[in-house]
Amino acid sequence: MGDVNVSLIHTVNGRTIFLSYDCNLPRPYSRINLVQGTKGIVHGYPDRVHIEGRSPQHQWEAASAYLEEFDHPLWKTLGKDSQGASHGGMDYLEDYRLIQCLREGSPTDMDVYDAAALSVVSELTEQSVSHKSRPVEFPDFTRGAWKVFPPLGIVQS
Repeated sequence: MGDVNVSLIHTVNGRTIFLSYDCNLPRPYSRINLVQGTKGIVHGYPDRVHIEGRSPQHQWEAASAYLEEFDHPLWKTLGKDSQGASHGGMDYLEDYRLIQCLREGSPTDMDVYDAAALSVVSELTEQSVSHKSRPVEFPDFTRGAWKVFPPLGIVQS
């Protein structure tokens, strides 16, 4: 539970998640949103994109250039309604989806297993640090049922 911590999470599907926690060192505000895969990267604040084979070499492009093609249908439909809501409208969309699922009797986008997995990262990080940064096994709260959970898919409003 120090000022700065980095966790590497290796998934069973061979992916690596790099998770950085640092809310105490001095710097201007940034959420430092970053998602990177083998063919591209999206970085927030300012919002920028680089896609291998599509973007100019070694250059960022404005994310706005890709929104028409790649923006999520919920943002396209509800983006204006979410303006002014906290966290850039994200809270509005999350509340909207929860209420929509409850009204329709549909499974929610996040279940108790997702919540447990998100919550346990802090505890696992603390365990790793207390053992000289050794790897810690990530618990499978679903007892293997994640393998047969249907994918969520792209939801509409």
